Amino acid sequence: MRTAATVSLCLGLCTALLLPPSWAKAPVTQETHSETGTLQGAPWRIDVPAHWNGELVMYAHGFEPVGTPRPDPWPGNAWSEALVKAGYAVAQSGYADQGWAVRGAIDDLERLRAQFVARHPDTKRSWILGFSMGGAVAIGTLERMPEHYSGGISMCGANLPGDVLAAEVLTSLVAFEYFFPGAKGLPEGGLSSPAAATLPQGEMVDAITAAVQSRPEAAALLAKRLELKVDELAGTISLHALVFQQLVKISGGLPVSNKDTVYAGFGDDKAFNAGVRRIAADPEAKAKLDRDLRLTGALRRPLLLQYNLNDPSVTPRFEPVYPALAAKAGATPQPRTLPPIGEGHCAFTPEQIVEAVSIQSRSLPARPTGEARRP
Repeated sequence: MRTAATVSLCLGLCTALLLPPSWAKAPVTQETHSETGTLQGAPWRIDVPAHWNGELVMYAHGFEPVGTPRPDPWPGNAWSEALVKAGYAVAQSGYADQGWAVRGAIDDLERLRAQFVARHPDTKRSWILGFSMGGAVAIGTLERMPEHYSGGISMCGANLPGDVLAAEVLTSLVAFEYFFPGAKGLPEGGLSSPAAATLPQGEMVDAITAAVQSRPEAAALLAKRLELKVDELAGTISLHALVFQQLVKISGGLPVSNKDTVYAGFGDDKAFNAGVRRIAADPEAKAKLDRDLRLTGALRRPLLLQYNLNDPSVTPRFEPVYPALAAKAGATPQPRTLPPIGEGHCAFTPEQIVEAVSIQSRSLPARPTGEARRP
């Protein structure tokens, strides 16, 4: 049976954890002009304060599992409300597709940005701000369309190109299967198999939890390698299974191979590498994933990164991945990483979000009167 703590963790990891803080409609006042609507299947919201500073924040939310009920109209939240109070206009969009919808989200946000600028031609600067999966959306946007932005901010971001993301979640799944073979209630083919895609998330967490509790020493070893607490294993592995199945769906096949991967950090690594399940990628699926979730590091606008402490979704080993890509690509300027703050995933206060955007805004010189609005 699931404990209350396990249920809470799973719900957090699989739904609200990767979204903005609890959805709540930002109060509409005489000082704020708010609009909502739908643009090519993507619900959107725009809030413009009366004391607008001329700067637009495009807000990219995180992972939304397929089938998650959506509020209508699209609401604000504590973070966007704080940005509006600080003088920024905020435009945010639900994505036309749910799931790991990075490629589509970039297009959804660009349509909304273009609509905003057409209606507000006096826009001075535009920023792209992303959370969790939205961090990859923000970075992908900045790489592909730097001409529209003065810079970007990725908070608690899954700032990983598709091949790295797929390899990381696959590692979690095959490692779990190695340490807990034949776990009751899970598909014989493992959590990377097509059968896992049809298993209800609650049943998956129940089965993973029971397996973890049955072998405490193995659980401790796996948790250490994945940079987790033991009580975070079930929620995180079930999330990784969900994301992996999403990557398979959007790619049209298995997009990653571990045939030649040499694993380390799993105790007896010789035995682990000899016994872990190996899968081969579908070349066309791999190419599609690499294309759709491509991050190159080739930045031409300033990018600010900030993470949380003890984050079970974006652990420390993920943090240097994108800066290394940027260094290899000769990005100008190189991304800046702020010290981690807050405990958990996307555990930022509204004031910390405003400060991150303000740091970027203050880093650029003031515009002379009449200067063109574009970066």
